[in-house]
Amino acid sequence: MQIWALTDPGNLRPQNQDAFETLSLGYDRALLVVCDGMGGARAGNVASELAVKAFSDHVRASHKGVSGQERIFCLLREALARANRAVYEKAQSSENYAGMGTTLVAALIVKNTAYLINVGDSRAYHFSINGVQQITQDHSLVQMMVLRGELTPEQAKNFPGKNLITRAVGTEPEVEGDVFAQELRKDECLLLCSDGLSNEMADQEMLFEVAHGQRRSDCCERLMQIAKHRGAPDNVTLVLASM
Repeated sequence: MQIWALTDPGNLRPQNQDAFETLSLGYDRALLVVCDGMGGARAGNVASELAVKAFSDHVRASHKGVSGQERIFCLLREALARANRAVYEKAQSSENYAGMGTTLVAALIVKNTAYLINVGDSRAYHFSINGVQQITQDHSLVQMMVLRGELTPEQAKNFPGKNLITRAVGTEPEVEGDVFAQELRKDECLLLCSDGLSNEMADQEMLFEVAHGQRRSDCCERLMQIAKHRGAPDNVTLVLASM
């Protein structure tokens, strides 16, 4: 398994409020986490950094001996609860942090399976010879409208309220994350990213860069360059794992 990661404030934001972590947890395990903070210049970066640290610390301390899908999902939910509590308590501690929160998408890779959890609109994608699949589903206003048949996926891409999320880490005492399991075969890839990337590139464009670009090790840089060339009004973070 090889892992690459990159983050950038983008072209317009003075501060990067995204945060990420990649951890090797042994020869057959790795943890990937991406968070996109919100809450203003004084708080968004605090929320994302707190969530990444609390989530990663819990998995690192508790993953040994945990196997099987349901036990791993339980571990991820526990880590999310720790992250949510850390951000929520900090938000209650000072007016400077009031209302802050963050998205979160994380993957614990065990052997040839990725176990994922997400809150908000940071995403996970799977790339294989069969194409690209968005594993996670956004917790956002536009996604709700798509599910209700009020918008098509094409209309949703340019809808004015597409950045309004319906679920976040740290804004309430408790939060529920969605969990997924994705098999990863040889030469397949897993991509975690903030919406700073997914808002700028179509799924098939990302597939082309991941599957048909030059060196896999340069893929994050190529994706970042494309996002910034197209304006990158938001922070951009991506973590790529290749089997």
